[in-house]
Amino acid sequence: MNKELFEQFNTGSLRMPEGEVSFNEIGWNKHPTFEGVELKHIITSKDTDGQFSYHLVRIAPNKSIKNHIHETQLETHEVIAGSGMCINNGKSLIYEPGVISIMPAKVPHEVNAGPEGLYLFAKFFPALC
Repeated sequence: MNKELFEQFNTGSLRMPEGEVSFNEIGWNKHPTFEGVELKHIITSKDTDGQFSYHLVRIAPNKSIKNHIHETQLETHEVIAGSGMCINNGKSLIYEPGVISIMPAKVPHEVNAGPEGLYLFAKFFPALC
């Protein structure tokens, strides 16, 4: 697994004309619903007037983001490291580094990490939080 690549994201930075935010300064948050899932909120609704949000996601080995729907957000996943499976609108998609997946609003989806865990870059339009 290329966890080193994920660590480059984990310790990277967001650079915009308004300034730079070091990811080291952003803490990890336990997902309020799904055990073994943590989020690092890179940019949120308050920064984008609700237009979009970006999040690093760590899913512990053999843990899951269970089936759910976002009523208003299109969600994308970019797999950085680890492996797993996404059930996107009833279809099983293998998750491995380099895979990008898109879940339109109102589409049921879940993500299941494999034995080495799963590391994603998730984006929401409009913002999730």
